[in-house]
Amino acid sequence: MILSVFLSEKGFRVSLIEKSSKLGGLVAPWEIGDYTWDQFYHVILLSDRYLIELLDRLGFAGQINWGYTKTGFFTDGQLYSMSNVMEFIAFPPLNFVDKLRLGFTIFYASKIKSFERLEKISCIDWLKKLSGKRTFEKIWLPLLKSKLGEHYRLTSASFIWATIARMYAARRSGIKQEMFGYVNGGYATILERLQKHLNNVSVETHLESTVTKISQNDNHVVVETAEGISLKFDDVILTVPCPKIAELCPQLSLSEKERFQKVSYQGLICASLILKRPLDGYYYTNITDERIPFTGVIEMTALVNKDYFGGNSLVYLPRYMTEDDPFWQKSNGEIRDEFLKALEFMYPTLHKEDLLLFKMSKVRKIMPVTTLNYSRDLLPSTSTSLRHVFVVNSAQIVDGTWNVNEVIRLAKRKTGEIIELLSNKTNEQTPR
Repeated sequence: MILSVFLSEKGFRVSLIEKSSKLGGLVAPWEIGDYTWDQFYHVILLSDRYLIELLDRLGFAGQINWGYTKTGFFTDGQLYSMSNVMEFIAFPPLNFVDKLRLGFTIFYASKIKSFERLEKISCIDWLKKLSGKRTFEKIWLPLLKSKLGEHYRLTSASFIWATIARMYAARRSGIKQEMFGYVNGGYATILERLQKHLNNVSVETHLESTVTKISQNDNHVVVETAEGISLKFDDVILTVPCPKIAELCPQLSLSEKERFQKVSYQGLICASLILKRPLDGYYYTNITDERIPFTGVIEMTALVNKDYFGGNSLVYLPRYMTEDDPFWQKSNGEIRDEFLKALEFMYPTLHKEDLLLFKMSKVRKIMPVTTLNYSRDLLPSTSTSLRHVFVVNSAQIVDGTWNVNEVIRLAKRKTGEIIELLSNKTNEQTPR
């Protein structure tokens, strides 16, 4: 969607094909009972320069609601606050030396500017070396498992570096609390204005269109859909996950298909809950207790005004998993029961009657995993062996984590690359 905006603003005629009935992808809103908010949890960080620039262009300058948030940490059956330096120093699960090494790891990672050498180092080895074995096993390992599943064994140090760098940047110099922001109405408001902008720059949208095949014929590309529609374009840019590209483009070389198929993705099950009462007021609670089936607790209304939810609280419970995790086989009812039981264990004062609504979303491929030597072995190129077919997707984010700001940054960078590639192609076709 963002790529369409940037390309159209450069003078290209753009058609956007979307499988869903609405635009937005992973930032699209949905209805949670009588309320509308983001399907997945999103906030704006002070360091999200590209996102803030886009919001300013869309007319949201000065309309971001900023607020300080608190961070919780649930481990060994206890919930601790980890919202400032003093609480970090008092954190009981680690001794003084462990805390020093953990603090040093975070500070050291925040100062690293280049990710390339970190891609050659296992995140396990890197964290053990900096934080020590005890801190790794007590803090880092459960967090890695919660975000990456068994993929943590294959992930490079660049992943944890990018994660630390983004969260560290959420704090202004001299401010010891995280400051996050949101726009009134959430991404529903942003996407509504973005859709108007797409219309203004003449981007043609095809909603509820499932692409089944892409083939290049002479100097054009044919896009076929499950609805029996065949569309012809001069060039096509694929933004779907890498394994899907290999399926859609049978004309790609065998080596390209194999490379696309080797990119690993994490999936996500995310439950949205409307509760009568707040939990403990932490925006994000990290979890290192393996008895808990979800990987974090995000109390959105610790930041967002409760008036959007009738004075109630909105809470997200995410679980990140590998694509072959047996948890996918559980029914929605089983997942709901497990999540609610664990939530009541974490918050003993919470009762069943406090739950007003429980709704769940599942995405099999939400986040590519930056494995060892990722840039060298798996990073997708913008161009392909098909002259008129290009790739722009989240698997090309190598020096950041998957988030809205990074997606906008990627789209801006790739717009320049694609313009250059198309210009070179035109020059090659011009007789001399």
